[in-house]
Amino acid sequence: MKFDKPATTNPIDQMKVVGKATNRIDGPLKVTGTAPYAYEHQDIPANAAYGYILGSAIAKGKISSIDILAAKTSPGVKAVITAENSQEIAVGDMNTAKLLAGPDVQHYHQAVAMVVADTFEQARAAASLIDVKYSETDGAFDLSKVKGQAETVDKANGQPGKTSVGNFDQAFTDSPIQLDETYTTPDQSHSMMEPHATIAWWEGEKLSLWTSNQMVEWGKNDVAKTLKISPDNVHLKSPYIGGGFGGKLFVRSDAILAALGAKAVNRPVKVALQRPLIFNNTTHRPATIQRIRIGTQEDGKITAIAHESWSGNLKGGSPETAVFQTRLLYAGENRMTELRQAVLNLPEGNAMRAPGEAVGLLALEIAVDEMAEKLKMDPVQFRIKNDTQVNPEDPSIPFSQRRLIECLETGAKRFGWNKRNPNPGQVREGRWLKGLGVAAAIRGAPVQKSAALVRLETNGTITVETDMTDIGTGSYTIIGQTAAEMMGVPLDKVTVKLGDSNYPVSSGSGGQWGANSSTAGVYAACVKLREAISKKLEIDPETAIFTDGNVQSDDKTTSLTDIAADGAIEAEDAIEFGDLDKKYSLQTFGAHFVEVAVDAYTGETRIQRMLAICDAGRILNPKSARSQVIGGMTMSAGAALMEEMVVDKRYGYFVNHDLAEYHVPVHADIPHQDVVFLEGEDKYSSPMKAKGVGELGICGVGAAVANAIYNATGVRVRDYPLTLDKLIKGLPAIAA
Repeated sequence: MKFDKPATTNPIDQMKVVGKATNRIDGPLKVTGTAPYAYEHQDIPANAAYGYILGSAIAKGKISSIDILAAKTSPGVKAVITAENSQEIAVGDMNTAKLLAGPDVQHYHQAVAMVVADTFEQARAAASLIDVKYSETDGAFDLSKVKGQAETVDKANGQPGKTSVGNFDQAFTDSPIQLDETYTTPDQSHSMMEPHATIAWWEGEKLSLWTSNQMVEWGKNDVAKTLKISPDNVHLKSPYIGGGFGGKLFVRSDAILAALGAKAVNRPVKVALQRPLIFNNTTHRPATIQRIRIGTQEDGKITAIAHESWSGNLKGGSPETAVFQTRLLYAGENRMTELRQAVLNLPEGNAMRAPGEAVGLLALEIAVDEMAEKLKMDPVQFRIKNDTQVNPEDPSIPFSQRRLIECLETGAKRFGWNKRNPNPGQVREGRWLKGLGVAAAIRGAPVQKSAALVRLETNGTITVETDMTDIGTGSYTIIGQTAAEMMGVPLDKVTVKLGDSNYPVSSGSGGQWGANSSTAGVYAACVKLREAISKKLEIDPETAIFTDGNVQSDDKTTSLTDIAADGAIEAEDAIEFGDLDKKYSLQTFGAHFVEVAVDAYTGETRIQRMLAICDAGRILNPKSARSQVIGGMTMSAGAALMEEMVVDKRYGYFVNHDLAEYHVPVHADIPHQDVVFLEGEDKYSSPMKAKGVGELGICGVGAAVANAIYNATGVRVRDYPLTLDKLIKGLPAIAA
């Protein structure tokens, strides 16, 4: 099915199942421990051996020698895999560094060996016996020191690295009100609860993998390329994923080394990355240095805006696209954005939840507040004044739907924004300084081709098969809701099967494209199945009504059970998108409001209230969508207050490679979170008229926290995270 015209009325609009707040159908399996994650599968041909990966102790250099004898002769050990004794591997399309080092070492904790043993404990013990000698060379680990060597990026994610509209320099110079500030964000980790894990086994030339991967087709192809085998010989399964956040978009060393180990010992091998390797061996969000300049007229109209960002990565890697939202969020005739990247020898940087916007808005939405203060304008009104309904870099392209003003006004009213004291540091309750903050949010809503197979079973139930994944976002449920709505059956009559490379290729989970694209693919398959059923009944599919487990046409009603009595009926199709996303800018929008309390004596920050107002088209399942936004809000609060991967700049690794600074403390510190979805639909996005929402929840929130802290204390911090040591020296003096 080709989607190249705006959606009109279709069966999804009935909204009998779609759009209803629905418990996740996979929930009972997960809370009872019966949903098998990658490391837990039992349906393998033999008892699995265990692999334990040894990471490099240097960040840059060469392996001079590697002595595996002691490890190889250790109890229970079946094999020791190194670059010297295994097959040569390639670099996958989605990887920057090799997944098995040798002789060159590209980053700290890059895999240099793996021990395969009968038990995990035996493998771990033997790994400590491997004697690796290195020839270390100097590396670059500090972005601020190599900033001057950074080069402008040609392209990033298909967009130009530099854009220019009008004459920014002249317009900025001529602006009566100016802002020129620099902001920094640190390296960040995905920190998903489920580690990267794989069970691999071979049956002849055929490789099977149970793994934790968001993009099954990408994973299958990259495994094949890395191991230099045909994709047809790779069967990848990833039905349940315990969090990804972008960190499992790409194949990592657990999958490749599990495959190499399984071949070496001729039995299945299980590999789970230990927590330190999840931080240093996989991918992370690179640190940024961001310069933002804004010029306005006296009335607050933006006439000039520029956003430059510097980030680092391994040679050949991609930049953090922190300027992308600035190209779209606010009006202004004279504009400039630029991405620069320096070479760093830290572990590979790559996509993390809302790549670009998540950290770009951390900076931009502080800058907007600072500009509003210079203008003595309310920050909500300043944002409203500079709204735009067209792409400011190309006014010929309107937004498919943009209700940012409604988000801001609705949020301000619900949050009690009118009670905010515009003068910072003036509201105090006991030892607590109180403040309110706001930030706008924008996140792209891309679409990707997605296919599915839908089958009417002989008992009248519906089965859906697609290689789409569920990373904890509720894919099983919204796909089931889509099929139920289209085929006129209750949700409990739909079986959803996901995450298997033998199923039709879906969009996969990532970049806020997954929900809308994958359900649209199921919609397309259901349309074809409705046509097949109608053909069998010799009725017009355009007028046939699928409802209550029956098909109605004129005065005739036939049950789905009767229709399939002589055999199941199935249909497969894909949704393919035309150029509507070129004619219209597909984006989601939001407004975040935050109340904080800052301890006047210690600088400790406590979040009191959070509110998100979201404009994201049709919401397919308000219950799971709300959970996604709240998760994003919490994640961004962590980024604002405490999350930082600390780089040991002597040796090039992340020191705090654990979960201690991530979700745990943040969840305990937010008493009240609320999410409101604006009712509506986007007919330009897909037949579902939906858009993504999970990444919108992380965009802008951290800046709203920062702005609230400033309102509470009068201390403006531009370097994340906003830890108490950065606040305490600027807090108001305490009377003796």
